[in-house]
Amino acid sequence: MVALKEVLAINDLFLLSEAQIRQIEPYFPLSHGVPRVDDRRILSEIIYIIRNALRWRDAPAAYGPHKACPEFVSGTIYHHFIRWSRLGVFNKLFAALCATVIFWIN
Repeated sequence: MVALKEVLAINDLFLLSEAQIRQIEPYFPLSHGVPRVDDRRILSEIIYIIRNALRWRDAPAAYGPHKACPEFVSGTIYHHFIRWSRLGVFNKLFAALCATVIFWIN
């Protein structure tokens, strides 16, 4: 059973909507035999950290491990941020979102 404190902590988190995730889902890297993580949670925490100018270790624990947990090394928020940055995921995502905005403005 989930503790009340955990429910309150999760409800206070910033999360992208399902519609927002569907719009940007094509830009996430493909999973190659490894179970997919919750991209919504990962990207929401990255946005939360950047928006609030936090250090990785200051992120709310309800998002999941931020970095350097031996049992979650490949699934940490920091790991995804670095990996997606190196793969150009954010550049492609921002370019596509900017093109969409420009399209609707014109």
